[in-house]
Amino acid sequence: MPDVEFQSNGGTAPGYLALPDSGSGPGVVVLQEWWGLDDSIKRMADSFAEEGFVALAPDLFRGETTEQPDEAEQKMMAMNMDETEKDLRGAVDYLSEHESYDGSGIGAVGFCLGGGLAVWAGTANPKVDAVVAYYYVMPHGKPDFSKLDAPVLGHFGDSDDFVPVDDAKALEAEIDDASDHDVEFVFYDGAGHAFANDHNRLDTYHSEHAHTAWQGTVDFLKKTFKRS
Repeated sequence: MPDVEFQSNGGTAPGYLALPDSGSGPGVVVLQEWWGLDDSIKRMADSFAEEGFVALAPDLFRGETTEQPDEAEQKMMAMNMDETEKDLRGAVDYLSEHESYDGSGIGAVGFCLGGGLAVWAGTANPKVDAVVAYYYVMPHGKPDFSKLDAPVLGHFGDSDDFVPVDDAKALEAEIDDASDHDVEFVFYDGAGHAFANDHNRLDTYHSEHAHTAWQGTVDFLKKTFKRS
């Protein structure tokens, strides 16, 4: 049941839904890179479903995807954050009310642009219980980190040309200072931007680091939901 609509901005927004074979589980909102809701993000949602999660990937670009960096950047910069924030809030609400959601917790996980949006989702909806940001990029300013009511896990490469280590560490400290919850950014030796995407256009995929980050993400979500 991959294509769904959820309430947002006074109407509906599209998304890709992946359900666990078990029939129920915790929820996770999977947030896209600047390429749009492409096959790699849908596969990521499917992977979460295989781990027992009810996974929703909202289509923030409304059906548009691209493989061209210039076009992707244009789409990202053209985002209206008021509308996007409503999409994030609506996606979380949709999961919270879905018949397959078991009530144990909802996470927000994102990559690149989605990494920034995952943190933003945590500030926009108090139903978010855990946040995971892969190589956080957020060109539209910052949300109010003090509104985060969830722990944050970050995955960053120490050779990322887009997100220098010093910038990532400064962001970690800023979120940690504003939040009452644990904040931990993990840095991967020799990893570049988008190291967890096996179809990234930068040729920076690192299978070992991707696997480690994925396992860390799943463990973090499950442990957090068990405590919440």
